[in-house]
Amino acid sequence: MAGSRLEKIGTIFSRTTGLIQSKALNWNDRPIWYDIYAKFPPKDEPRFDRPVANIQLRNIFYPEDKIRAIFHRNNKQIGLVSLENRSPTLTQKFIEIYTKVKEQYGDESVSEEQLYKEAIDIINRDRYNKAVEEPEEGEAVKLSLAFKEAQNKQKPTGISVKDLFQE
Repeated sequence: MAGSRLEKIGTIFSRTTGLIQSKALNWNDRPIWYDIYAKFPPKDEPRFDRPVANIQLRNIFYPEDKIRAIFHRNNKQIGLVSLENRSPTLTQKFIEIYTKVKEQYGDESVSEEQLYKEAIDIINRDRYNKAVEEPEEGEAVKLSLAFKEAQNKQKPTGISVKDLFQE
């Protein structure tokens, strides 16, 4: 039984115990969960043939889950999220702005699409203003601002390429 890889023969705990008893697994190399399971075994043994409990499952959706779903459905590429950075993510900012816009309209009948578009416009304006105010954030921001400035400038007149290379 200890060497079997079938789930139907014993539980993972009984198979691990068998491996330890047969010296196939050293006591010092036992899994981390083994001691906790031995000290606090479950009320019902987790077997493959145990009947499924007939329990009514509760929905655990929150109001912002619907807003988050709309945002991620329309924005597949939202960038990376750093777990070290404590600032709110783009999704969290969107949810916050979306709820504020919805509160501004109050009880009026406004479509989700209109609320979404307004929230996205506000986020884009904020991101653009932040990029203009703080261009030192990153090289990509610097390059994009420089490119936009170069596009907005008119081409100089009266300069000839021949004049540039003459001695």
